[in-house]
Amino acid sequence: MSSSSSSCCTLLIGLLCVVLLGGSLSHGQLSPTFYDTTCPNVSNIVRGIIEEALTTDARIGASLIRLHFHDCFVNGCDGSILLNNSATIESEKEAPPNNNSVRGFGVVDDIKTALETACPATVSCADILAVAAEESVSLAGGPSWNVSLGRRDSTTANRTAAGIFLPGPTQPLDVIITMFSTMGLDTTDLVALSGAHTFGRAQCSTFINRLYDFNSSGNPDPSLNTTYLPTLQGICPQNGDLTVVTNLDLTTPDVFDNKYFSNLQVLEGLLNSDQILFSTTENNDTVALVNNFTANQTAFFDTFVVSMIKMGNISPLTGTAGEIRLNCGKVNDNSTESDGLLYSSM
Repeated sequence: MSSSSSSCCTLLIGLLCVVLLGGSLSHGQLSPTFYDTTCPNVSNIVRGIIEEALTTDARIGASLIRLHFHDCFVNGCDGSILLNNSATIESEKEAPPNNNSVRGFGVVDDIKTALETACPATVSCADILAVAAEESVSLAGGPSWNVSLGRRDSTTANRTAAGIFLPGPTQPLDVIITMFSTMGLDTTDLVALSGAHTFGRAQCSTFINRLYDFNSSGNPDPSLNTTYLPTLQGICPQNGDLTVVTNLDLTTPDVFDNKYFSNLQVLEGLLNSDQILFSTTENNDTVALVNNFTANQTAFFDTFVVSMIKMGNISPLTGTAGEIRLNCGKVNDNSTESDGLLYSSM
């Protein structure tokens, strides 16, 4: 590990103690049967709304699983990413990793509205994100699993933590490994969860550094396939629109499969944080996992499920902690704010 990376890792661990609220990273008492009597159709309701959204937005499934990931890595899986700015809250939506990037809030709005009709004040927004992630993977052809439920919603957000603990597309592998370890996730979890990039899109801003001036070298990233390079340069020209999006997986962009890993083997990972799992040869663990998941999709699916359950168990609020928000964008209170949903789709 370089001295700069080591300093960054030390900073991450130190800041964890300062900015994370809610104590231990261990999970509370969650159960797949939590809503069996109070809201037995929760999964079917969530699935139906995502199915409808997919008819006009092929990337919504990937966007929803990303919301769950970005929620869990900041103060645990507590729905804090959904909170809007208010007199007392600085929204995590405006943290650098999220600003003009995370999306899918309108679908979460639709899900919450439907669940409030079916079983009022029962299903938390944090649980909506967890169920939506599983249903999104399943609808794209990936595995299904029994989602552990019973999370409650936070009444605070943490924009500072969102700017620190969410892995970025340009960070070194050793730093990303440390960030995952801080959350109780190991290298196997890192590689498996990165496989969620088998569907969805990414903005030019997240990978343009690889195309023209990688690490201030004046040249493209040498670990980028030279045939793939001109394709990406055509999509993201220098001084072009950095909000343009392209497929994370150029092989089967809307299908949840193991093609993400075979793309890495031929140097066609879109983000640097993807390609380094295979091209950073000093970490043979990640290379071996990429090779295994390429050769065995079942192994990838099985490992992905285990890792998603682990991630979903990061510091949930349970019991009487937090609340069940009636509106995912705001805490339950009697302020003069509108009772309408305050966020808009991104």
